[in-house]
Amino acid sequence: MMINKLGQVMLYVNNQDKAVEFWTKKLGFTVLADETAHGLRWIEVAPARNAGTSIVLHNKKSVAEMSPDLNLGTPSLMFYTEEIEKLYQDLSSNNITVGEIVEMPTGKVFNFADDEENYFAVMEKAK
Repeated sequence: MMINKLGQVMLYVNNQDKAVEFWTKKLGFTVLADETAHGLRWIEVAPARNAGTSIVLHNKKSVAEMSPDLNLGTPSLMFYTEEIEKLYQDLSSNNITVGEIVEMPTGKVFNFADDEENYFAVMEKAK
């Protein structure tokens, strides 16, 4: 048995509609699916339809009730970009909290927060 790619990352949020708005309107992601079954709603978003990996937004409270032992913490996600300064300006212009751009041996990186103050990172790999 071989794992060959990461398909989805589960992100547990307090307000799914606000989370969808953040990922789509502020970051330009696309909604791939918006489903409800057994009283649970999940929304799949990705930077593009063919991105390979997507984020699935789940309602934190509903999941906690269904699976009380599940770790509902925010995963550490690293996104990639080819234009970090432009992305930094775009996110700042969209009133997204951003950290400083830092030079690392692997490239330039900064973090940003969603509307629920979950932090993520984005990197422009060194050339």
